[in-house]
Amino acid sequence: MATKPRKKSSPLTTEASSQQPATNTAVAPIPSSQPIFGEPAPSPDPKAFVVKHLSDNPLYNALNKKLLQAVPPPRDGASLVLKLADILGEKSVQKIQAAGHIVFHSVGDTGPITSPENQSMVADKMADDFKEDDLADVPSFFFHLGDVVYSFGEAKYYYDQFYEPYRNYPAPIFAVAGNHDGMVYSGDGSPSLEAFRNNFCSATFEKRPEAGSLHRTSMIQPGVYFTLDAPFVRIIGLYSNVLEDPGVISSQGDKNSPVGDQQIAFLKEQLSAAKEYKGALLIAVHHPPFTGGSHHGGSPRMLAEIDQACKDAGVWPHAVLSGHAHNYQRFTRTVNNNDIPVYYRRKRGTCSYLTTKQKERRPAAGPDAVGTRTYL
Repeated sequence: MATKPRKKSSPLTTEASSQQPATNTAVAPIPSSQPIFGEPAPSPDPKAFVVKHLSDNPLYNALNKKLLQAVPPPRDGASLVLKLADILGEKSVQKIQAAGHIVFHSVGDTGPITSPENQSMVADKMADDFKEDDLADVPSFFFHLGDVVYSFGEAKYYYDQFYEPYRNYPAPIFAVAGNHDGMVYSGDGSPSLEAFRNNFCSATFEKRPEAGSLHRTSMIQPGVYFTLDAPFVRIIGLYSNVLEDPGVISSQGDKNSPVGDQQIAFLKEQLSAAKEYKGALLIAVHHPPFTGGSHHGGSPRMLAEIDQACKDAGVWPHAVLSGHAHNYQRFTRTVNNNDIPVYYRRKRGTCSYLTTKQKERRPAAGPDAVGTRTYL
């Protein structure tokens, strides 16, 4: 292993940080002309939370467990396709293209509520991947599969559950929201997904008050559903709402549902746009379309809607990434004589490798499509 982390063409660090959080989120965010990722120097893992996480049981008792939430619209005028080049810069993207493959992390359900140790161990392993001898094997980004902050996506916990654990992670972090990121309880003064949108869907790069004195800036995703377009891979991210089960991405034919059908239209549009795409096409959604685990069930209606969108567009993904199941699972579906791997990942520093071998527009087959390396 090399001891020096990969150098990126876009600036990732700034002056040294005392890493003392500011928990007053009423403080205005500070605009930044460019994205900032990891801290300039590694620091020891925390032994305790800055903001003590009290029992959420009283709030769960005030939660309407069957109440869906409206999906916030994307930012006005924003393209729903976010290019990795807009974050890393063209030179960094050209290096990825020259390497012939891309590496990225994908993890879900990371927010701890009792202590930071477990999340720190995984985050440290992920940061270690930036010490690869071959710079082409260094991850280009981290795509979070939702449930960033427990238990109700509160802004006051973003420092302990997001910014502090990934302070040494020197690359962009994108995310789809999970049910805990959008949950609201009776009397909650914050709209659903407010903190998630502030930290992942801001109009410009900002130093958020939730980050305290750490330097990572907010991400500029256009909304809670979007497509990330990177070399060799496109990831279509969907928001599956706030229920424990199942995941919901549409009205499901209910005229009184607060959830509209805009994500179905978006999914069909993105699938159709990928007909001539030469890279790997992935779908990321927090709730698993189906699962073999016992902690959470599948989402059969959501699965049927995704399948129908694929049929209508004539395009199927190479793989599906989900969280929520609270364990690691891998299934393979066969559609049109092609295999679609389906992964569920929780608190695992998992690298996905996508290469120029991806040429099919329908599901790619087997290990040439997606290889994984799982820690812990």
